[in-house]
Amino acid sequence: MQPERHTDRFAIRREPLVRPTIVHAASFPAPDDRPVHDARALTEGGREAEIRLDGVRYVLRITRQGKLILTK
Repeated sequence: MQPERHTDRFAIRREPLVRPTIVHAASFPAPDDRPVHDARALTEGGREAEIRLDGVRYVLRITRQGKLILTK
């Protein structure tokens, strides 16, 4: 005799994959009073720039995929 199995506790739900919608920054107009800075200008053509806020150092990095990462 085989032991009783409680498969309902470990049921796997298979839901269709939903791809996220990519919304480009151009879709959201910036308010006129917000300053705009080009990340490539901040890095002066490199991959990283140091940004300081209240004495705290942050690093802005452009990845190989062209995305931005801000780390403390």
